[in-house]
Amino acid sequence: MVRTGAKRYKKKAPPRGGFVCQGDDVTEDLEMPFPQYRCATCDKDLPLNDARMMVTCAEHHVSERVDFVVRQATASDRHAIEEICDRAWGETEVDAFGRTFDVLTCENLIAVVGGELVGLISLALDRGELTIVLLSVYPEYQGSGVGAALVEAAVERARAKRLSMVKVATTNDDIPALYFYQRRGFVIFDIAPGALVEHHGSAISGFADIPVRDELRLRRSVCSD
Repeated sequence: MVRTGAKRYKKKAPPRGGFVCQGDDVTEDLEMPFPQYRCATCDKDLPLNDARMMVTCAEHHVSERVDFVVRQATASDRHAIEEICDRAWGETEVDAFGRTFDVLTCENLIAVVGGELVGLISLALDRGELTIVLLSVYPEYQGSGVGAALVEAAVERARAKRLSMVKVATTNDDIPALYFYQRRGFVIFDIAPGALVEHHGSAISGFADIPVRDELRLRRSVCSD
């Protein structure tokens, strides 16, 4: 799943590596939502810490396309939205750009396959720019074009609102998100060093066990598309 904003964790026993790093010590007192990714080799669903990067050539990068529809969420989609937020995030509140957003009060677009929600992009206006609060795609539909279609739908929303920028925040550990957004025209315009350490009180182990410390902010121009 592509994640945005400052991660939140539940105070429970950690699943398979949900750790807080305190100097040379590791404290097992936080739980991460999972799974967030799927192994391209064995199809195993992976929690954040267990995921690893693999470099491959374009010829061997396999993408399985599926038929899906992107539409505006309705009141009847609330439970499905809460469920994907719980799977990806642990709750519906997301911290980014120095404020807290609630997905349930945002403008939500969803991707649907066979009547079932498989992806979500949550949008809000912040300082005159359309903000991607949360982008989440279930592991079994990652790499199928769902996430890219949701982002393009968000760009169209911004264009329709006559907004000049779409922005998103992610974290220093989230290499998949940085890859994903930069390939779709987003550029880093600001970094909040230590924002996640300040938020959680210490550096948390994130993607591939990379310590989560900083908030990276990216944006894409709408007018020049």
